Amino acid sequence: MPIKIFLFITIFLCAFNVSAQQKNNLVELSGIVMTSDSLAPVIFCNIGIKNSYRGTSSNINGFFSIVMEKGDTLVFSAVGYQRKLYAVPDTLEGSRYSIIQLMSQDTINLPETIIYPWPKPHEFKSAFLALDIPDDDITRARKNLSEEQLKMRAYVMRGDAIENYNWQQKQRTAAYWHYKQPPPINLLNPFAWAEFIKAWKRGDFKRKRK
Repeated sequence: MPIKIFLFITIFLCAFNVSAQQKNNLVELSGIVMTSDSLAPVIFCNIGIKNSYRGTSSNINGFFSIVMEKGDTLVFSAVGYQRKLYAVPDTLEGSRYSIIQLMSQDTINLPETIIYPWPKPHEFKSAFLALDIPDDDITRARKNLSEEQLKMRAYVMRGDAIENYNWQQKQRTAAYWHYKQPPPINLLNPFAWAEFIKAWKRGDFKRKRK
């Protein structure tokens, strides 16, 4: 019986020692991922621990934080940037460590494309004249955005919520401007008379023939 108790205590102490060592071996690594040329944050950069399925990603400010073991290697990867590796030193004394990871842009060389012209100029002219250009979406969009269509739609279309709100706000502002005082009379306004004379000279008040 004493031998079983001794073995149980020994196994418990060994497990506790291993757990304590693993806990002391953990480190919280945080930092910022930035571009090497302009020091702009690299958002949503993939950050993973090598040879494992654990990882994280940087936020919109390029900041990240991850808990890992000392001596592990981080892999930084993002679209348009070269992959970077960072090995966490296994000689760290504290449980927290901060870094600034710089990412270099990756240049992708696409295969060349050779555009061959028509063998003869008259063949190009014949093929161009024989084209049947359909009334596609771009053509219809240009017709809908013509000046006549826009004027007609502006005349028959009612105001939306924002326009009605702005009109109401302008009416209230005008009412508050003349609060507790008589409103101005345009009959004695020289600027209104000047606009009336200009409109009369332009013939705005003439009856238009149908």
